[in-house]
Amino acid sequence: MATLFISDLHLEPSRPEIGEQFLAFLAGPARDSDALYILGDLFEAWIGDDDPNPYYAQMKTAIRELADTGVPVYFMHGNRDFMIGEAFAADCGLTLLDDPHPIELHGEKVLLSHGDVMCTDDVEYQQVRAMTRNPDWKAMMMAKSIEERIAFALQSREKSMARHATMDEEIADVNQAAVEQTIREHGVDILLHGHTHRPAVHPFHVDERAVHRIVLGDWYDQGSMVEWDEDGPRLEVLAR
Repeated sequence: MATLFISDLHLEPSRPEIGEQFLAFLAGPARDSDALYILGDLFEAWIGDDDPNPYYAQMKTAIRELADTGVPVYFMHGNRDFMIGEAFAADCGLTLLDDPHPIELHGEKVLLSHGDVMCTDDVEYQQVRAMTRNPDWKAMMMAKSIEERIAFALQSREKSMARHATMDEEIADVNQAAVEQTIREHGVDILLHGHTHRPAVHPFHVDERAVHRIVLGDWYDQGSMVEWDEDGPRLEVLAR
């Protein structure tokens, strides 16, 4: 069996085809895996664990059903669902991970990340990221009504889309120096992340040591997954 890694599904009711593929994935390939790692942006927006939206409840139930079969499920926050908390984890039967998170898999030292923290060329985004990860800011948001939080999330998404429409693509990508420093600090062989929606395997060297950066894709038009067994990691497309 293999360990599976996914990210950037951006689940929301207006894109039912992605949700349907995710449910089929949980009931199919994920059931036969050693573990499932979700590396952020599972949802397009998460306003808090008290959101009563039945669509999200359906997704939580499906994750719980997978966990109840004995498959360990791990979740790392993304830039869209950083408000996910312990109540969500308990409902789904999953384990929350810090970003970054090191693991060892089939003899390889691997570092998992959502990836946005390495997009250091986007200074404005990094400032917003630091603010929204602050526990005081999260507490302030959770003190607002669900309706107020939904309105804030919609406004934030509109601003983000408008900003990215005029942004140089390279600014929104990870910074190579930040990638190399992250690999150097953690002493890993492979960095696996999402966020940029640019699925690829990048071989390079850090201090004359051969390393790899594996990037998961988003699920807008098709699924994306890394399947990792004793033969190594494979970046795969899940046709819809």
